[in-house]
Amino acid sequence: MPPRRRPTPRPTLGSSVQSAATLVAVPIAVQFIEIATRTPLSGFGIHPREAIGLIGILFSPLLHAGPAHLFGNAGPLFVLLTLLLNDPKYRPGSALATIWIGSGLGTWILGRGDFNGEPTVHIGASSIIYGLVTFLIAAGFRMQSWRAFFISIVVGLAYGGIFYGILPREGPVSWEGHLAGAIAGLFAAQRLHR
Repeated sequence: MPPRRRPTPRPTLGSSVQSAATLVAVPIAVQFIEIATRTPLSGFGIHPREAIGLIGILFSPLLHAGPAHLFGNAGPLFVLLTLLLNDPKYRPGSALATIWIGSGLGTWILGRGDFNGEPTVHIGASSIIYGLVTFLIAAGFRMQSWRAFFISIVVGLAYGGIFYGILPREGPVSWEGHLAGAIAGLFAAQRLHR
């Protein structure tokens, strides 16, 4: 008879907050390095359908157009990561990896290659935010957990308005990244919570 697996203990809220803060500190550190060295790193973002742009799948969520862009993403990212990391039933490592890679790949495939005749580079953590929102909502309905269901309702009420951002529009905002993130979040919920 095989040994029984012990359930993964639930992380404390404090450890989830600490882990989320550590993850959010990475793009903040990258922005600080960019400012301190006056070296723009946006070239490591996603250049749609160009081989050089594939590296952006890994690095684009860490890069931002400036402090306002970064801190506009940091708050929601921190809250959503804390919710994700606080429940091992979400399978947070797999969920985050699927959203990260899926949103980047989707942006690389769908993203505008130019804007007003200029080459476009897609950067920012908003694709991860859209992915986390859709993941937490969809997983909450798929998992057999009242806690996850309650979180899905709260996330839907708090962040549901962002779905306007997946609609095609003109301007420098990467609605394609938002859409790719939302699709990646749904895919992760489907794949991880059958």
